[in-house]
Amino acid sequence: MIKIAVASGKGGTGKTLIATNIFNTLLLNNHRSMLVDCDAEAPNAAAFFNIIETGRTEVTQPVPVINTDLCTFCGKCREYCNYNAIFLLPPVKIINVIEDLCHGCGACSVACNYGAITEKPVLLGHVIQYRTKENHTIIEARTRIGVLSPVPLIKSAIKMAGNNGDIIILDAPPGTSCPFIQTVSAADYVVLVTEPTPFGLSDLKQSVETLKTMDKPFGIILNRSDIGDNKVQEYTLIEDIPLLLEIPFKKEIAVLYSRGKLVSEKDPVFEKQLLAVFETIFAQNGNSGYQW
Repeated sequence: MIKIAVASGKGGTGKTLIATNIFNTLLLNNHRSMLVDCDAEAPNAAAFFNIIETGRTEVTQPVPVINTDLCTFCGKCREYCNYNAIFLLPPVKIINVIEDLCHGCGACSVACNYGAITEKPVLLGHVIQYRTKENHTIIEARTRIGVLSPVPLIKSAIKMAGNNGDIIILDAPPGTSCPFIQTVSAADYVVLVTEPTPFGLSDLKQSVETLKTMDKPFGIILNRSDIGDNKVQEYTLIEDIPLLLEIPFKKEIAVLYSRGKLVSEKDPVFEKQLLAVFETIFAQNGNSGYQW
């Protein structure tokens, strides 16, 4: 069993295109696999498959509730809070919890010596399970509108995936912030999808440096490889980073993707290229004997 995250430093590079088609390629070749959409603020991987919903789990976070009749307004709870989620005006005895800033860590409850703080659950979103018509599983993390951090939902989605399937594909959120970190930290290998533009290269470099710090093995897929410059290729050579695949721009791919269709269903060459990517990944991870 291996978990492979498909990530990108910036949005719009084709990350979900790669993640969904990798998953579909595995299914076409009879490999037990699962797709987990960790882009909880804008999940759309499930839209490419014929699915039915089989389960929905609420993800909540404990948020403090302060009883002002018991509170002495000493300020210890505010001192313990690393996220500035407690507003306090001692002279006029006003204290409030800013729920949007709260991370549910429970430090304020530990700080309070007067029993003035209890907790209530606040809904962050849902982790939804789908089943394809071929009886394969897709898991989707979906954040409730207005929630500032999708990290608890990403954790729950990855936990729900467990160790089922030979290969678990994690469709990571774009960027290099906490949601990205939470997703790739669970992966055994990371595929970075980028584009041959100055912004693509700049954000790729940030992703690479982050993964090096985390000591995660990774490789790069260059999408729309023939419409920009060759600086990404030069960067991979200088840094000795595996360039797993170059995908030239094709109108047919853009049309299929815009219609919610899978390229690997229509293009056998693309399917074979993705299988070759997996052979490379497994070889890099000491699994060169894996049978495809």
